[in-house]
Amino acid sequence: MLRVGLTGGIATGKSTVAAMLRELGCHVLDADKIAHRLIAPGAAAYEDVVREFGRGILTSDGRVDRQKLGAIVFANPARLARLNAIVHPHLLEALDQELTAIERAEPHAIAVVEAALLIEAGYTKKLDCLVVTWCAPEQQLARLMQHDSGRGLTREQARQRIAAQMPTEEKRRMADEEIDCSGSLEHTREQVVALFAKLKQIALAGSK
Repeated sequence: MLRVGLTGGIATGKSTVAAMLRELGCHVLDADKIAHRLIAPGAAAYEDVVREFGRGILTSDGRVDRQKLGAIVFANPARLARLNAIVHPHLLEALDQELTAIERAEPHAIAVVEAALLIEAGYTKKLDCLVVTWCAPEQQLARLMQHDSGRGLTREQARQRIAAQMPTEEKRRMADEEIDCSGSLEHTREQVVALFAKLKQIALAGSK
């Protein structure tokens, strides 16, 4: 099985590319969604997160309010590092389990792990290929501040989110493949289709 990492800065088009790869037949694991499951009541990281950040981050029904938690951690790098230290070990274990299950069911599959902190978490050493999405910094800011996209952050909040991640240029230097998401959706799709063809060839060669 070919294990592909998909990363990039926040609002650089990562989820769009992941959706296109899923449509083309890849198995896509969304690390963000898995992390959300891990901080749900009764899940592996829930108690430690509540102990660390206090019951003030909870909704009335005891769930973690991600907006409240985000406001704390993105304003303070030390708090963000602490959250990652709690969640990441459980997340990496969950990714390992899901990838193993996919490989068992479909040995020649292409599995894509979509994660913002793939490089930072040290998971790239378990992958065969790293794909990085990127766009212009001003596009990142604009996308984060758009209300119709569901984020609607202030300029200051948007800058905090971008600053909390490894710089895009640094990620691009580590990439095996890049997807430029600064143009039209069609331009992105053309690159993704070409990438998928290349990944299929690599997967085929590896299975012989």
